[in-house]
Amino acid sequence: MLFSKIRHIQLLGVRCRSSHYVTTPIFYVNAAPHIGHLYSAVIADAHCRYQRLRYPDTEVRLCTGTDEHGTKIQQAAAAHKVPVGQYCDEISSRYREVFEAARIEYDDFIRTTEQRHKLAVSHFWHRLQSRGHIYSAAYSGWYCVSDETFLTDSQLRLDETNETRYSLESGHPVEWTEETNYMFRLSQFQDDVRHWVKQEARIRPAKFEKILLDTLSEPLPDVSVSRPANRVHWAIPVPNDETQTVYVWLDALINYLSSLGYPNEQYLAQWPPAQQVIGKDILKFHGIYWPAFLMAAGLEPPRQLHVHSHWTVDGQKMSKSKHNVVDPVEAAKQYTMEGLRYFLLREGVAHSDGNFSHVKALRILNSELADTLGNLLSRACAKSLNPHQMYPEPHVEHLSQLLQHLDAAKRLQETLFHLAGRCEQHYEGNHFHLVADTAIAALHAANNFFECAKPWELKAGGSSPNAQRLQTIISMTMDALRLCGIVLQPMMPQLTSRLLDKLNVPISQRSWRHLSESFATASPGNGPKNHQLDEQSSARLFQRIVEQPDKPTEQRAQSQTQSKRSKSKKERKTSATMS
Repeated sequence: MLFSKIRHIQLLGVRCRSSHYVTTPIFYVNAAPHIGHLYSAVIADAHCRYQRLRYPDTEVRLCTGTDEHGTKIQQAAAAHKVPVGQYCDEISSRYREVFEAARIEYDDFIRTTEQRHKLAVSHFWHRLQSRGHIYSAAYSGWYCVSDETFLTDSQLRLDETNETRYSLESGHPVEWTEETNYMFRLSQFQDDVRHWVKQEARIRPAKFEKILLDTLSEPLPDVSVSRPANRVHWAIPVPNDETQTVYVWLDALINYLSSLGYPNEQYLAQWPPAQQVIGKDILKFHGIYWPAFLMAAGLEPPRQLHVHSHWTVDGQKMSKSKHNVVDPVEAAKQYTMEGLRYFLLREGVAHSDGNFSHVKALRILNSELADTLGNLLSRACAKSLNPHQMYPEPHVEHLSQLLQHLDAAKRLQETLFHLAGRCEQHYEGNHFHLVADTAIAALHAANNFFECAKPWELKAGGSSPNAQRLQTIISMTMDALRLCGIVLQPMMPQLTSRLLDKLNVPISQRSWRHLSESFATASPGNGPKNHQLDEQSSARLFQRIVEQPDKPTEQRAQSQTQSKRSKSKKERKTSATMS
């Protein structure tokens, strides 16, 4: 099969260096960014940060950007009464601002309106055409403007009350369209795409592999890859045919190539993508069309698609009509952007829709970041217990006694001993919620150890046995904080940086290999030696979020209080009169 031949040719070459190319979907600028868009970007960013942390010799590259062509963009700009180019500039810049605030560490932010991308699309089109995979034909079918795709009868439902057809998947209305377009011979690549999908760990989670295979069990029709320019003018013209414009999805998918410099040969150093992060609503385009386009062009498809589910809000689908779309910028005003980032990775699971709940966000951020993590650091740095503000070295005799006679110390050692291995396994699968579970469990163990060891009962300062035991307890606690800070760096880069800064851990000692250096390894020489804490850094990592009642609620409460007072005065007055 064609895919097997491509793979065989690629394996004959030897890569000059190890590379790991990751992409987010490029985001459609028909509306401002919401938490679903941020979620895609945060997954990709956390994945890349882990790769850099775990494999420092690998060249990791992250690409994101905006998709700026198509009918919906024309309509959105018209609705806002601004030129289309200006509208794209404004919305694209908002995505960039949100991602920078969330510390998305991208290497390239590409826009499909850039000249470099247009050149890549033109070259890719010529390649498909020269290899005989594109032909012109009259085409008719049901077209969904909202989804920018043609749909078959089996993908529609009919509302008999108004004779309108809707997409079964998205629920958006469709319209009958008849036009002469350029077609791509998708049907010729069905077996190759099926073979690609079936490769181990190609599509993750596995449920989305099954969805693709179900689709591939039916014959694939050829697909339109252009639209008449008089209908869709805000698009890239088809090379050598100004009456047609390139279909928005073919245009958009090629961004993953143009970001690397395609068609210049430099792109080969990092192609194919190691992982492409996408939402489940665009699975068909990335899991069927995209590999088929690449195979037709003689290029290797991506090594893996990581597909995530969507976010609901208080159990309901996000939509403008319900006025429940969560703006990340507004949400960050209450939760902080770092808190929002943590919540999305903590609560989101790829295989099922996540639920954004204000009550849940408050509970998780206060409990895990303010209390479990933040309070432990504050207690270990308290001047009443740590007057010299040191990250002390444990005393071997007291460390041995604590580990032999205090169950909480043994549990902490056990938890920290397995921390790196368990978190590595979870990170490799993008199971960020399990990374958080593991780290928070370690911090719970550290808090429990601190309580059971009762350091406040020991005399601070001096060189007495009590002082040495106290230093050992603080050292063990700071080891736990340091290790959890290192493993959580991909999820919370800012907060963990402040934590490690406070502990005065050098940048050179924050890598994955330094997780083996602590009292938990039972190697006395491991871990930091006595050193001063950074007194310029605050020990307060995350301020507890206190819910502020809205004004109507506050006014009602005040009114009820005044009413009770008035009633009480009246009762006392009546009682005095009767007596």
